Amino acid sequence: MKRLAFATLVYNWGCLQELDGPEARIADYFDVIAGTSTGALITAMLAAPDEKKRPLFAAKDITTFYLENGPKIFPQRKIGFLEPVANLLSVMRGPKYDGAFLHGKIKSLTHDVRIADTVTNVVVPAFDVKYLQPVIFSTYEAQHEPLKNAHLSDICISTAAAPTYFPAHFFRTEGPNGKSREFHLVDGGVAANNPTMVAMSMLTKEVLRHNPDFRPAEYGNFLIISVGTGAPKQAEMYTAPKCAKWGLLRWLYDGGFTPLIDIFCHASADMVDIHAKVLFEALGCEKNYLRIQDDSLVGHTSSVDIATKENMEALIGIGRELLKKPVARVNIDTGMYEPVAGEGNNEQALERFARKLSDELKLRMKNFNSY
Repeated sequence: MKRLAFATLVYNWGCLQELDGPEARIADYFDVIAGTSTGALITAMLAAPDEKKRPLFAAKDITTFYLENGPKIFPQRKIGFLEPVANLLSVMRGPKYDGAFLHGKIKSLTHDVRIADTVTNVVVPAFDVKYLQPVIFSTYEAQHEPLKNAHLSDICISTAAAPTYFPAHFFRTEGPNGKSREFHLVDGGVAANNPTMVAMSMLTKEVLRHNPDFRPAEYGNFLIISVGTGAPKQAEMYTAPKCAKWGLLRWLYDGGFTPLIDIFCHASADMVDIHAKVLFEALGCEKNYLRIQDDSLVGHTSSVDIATKENMEALIGIGRELLKKPVARVNIDTGMYEPVAGEGNNEQALERFARKLSDELKLRMKNFNSY
């Protein structure tokens, strides 16, 4: 789905296994894993239980999953010089893809698992088109609201239902006393393309509920790793003089891209990054928030659905290069990511996080065994 840069970055989490053994999994270390769209599918793979109540996937297996399934999720059509016209007609008729393979794959992975069953807490946003409001699914919410304890497959299908690409998803949940609730959902990216602040809000909500697992909100104790799927900002795809001439059709579709959707998604994600940067800077703990994002994608690598072997391998290469790039934070005036002096590269930052996470897990286990 979407882009693969994240899938390569997870290779680096092998350092957790070097610290704590080959059975270590990302879900063992994080109180919350949040994801939108393709991030939700990765979240499900990292947090859904297998028959032994352990995560379905190790992080290193995710790249293989995308390489094998990406071309089937986004089947490429060879239409030659008529391709732009064919794509435009396809978008006018309905969703570009029927989602049948994607839906079947998600269901075969998660079976009847519900969000309350995940091995660690997860947070997945979607958007309800009937009521025009975001819907946030989380392990926490499912414990308090049975009607939001939906199947993980329905949640993942919903948050991946990007308008114009996949059909909206309808499902119904049943609760006690014969109550039920309907959901009419599309891609959570229309509301929270970067779900960092949504996850923080869910944790804060648990504090307000006096959840014994959480002390009063001390954001200085948060460790957040936010991984983007890449952005074509520096490609300068759109300009004011160009957009000034567009009518409704060109805003919806232009040369294989969907400008209006792209703009909304980037705006949503970037606003979160700005809020998070300012918040952690105000708290004096900037190093606790690591954002890894490539904002220089060009050509096919900036597209959502070009799942050719060549393009996917190029995205894997971009992911590997991201590890070597310096730690960067967004400049709130320009929107560009700028290197931070003295913090090394992303690979080194991830290794520092891994050591902190390992130490914290060992401390928790020690405290647990002392009871």
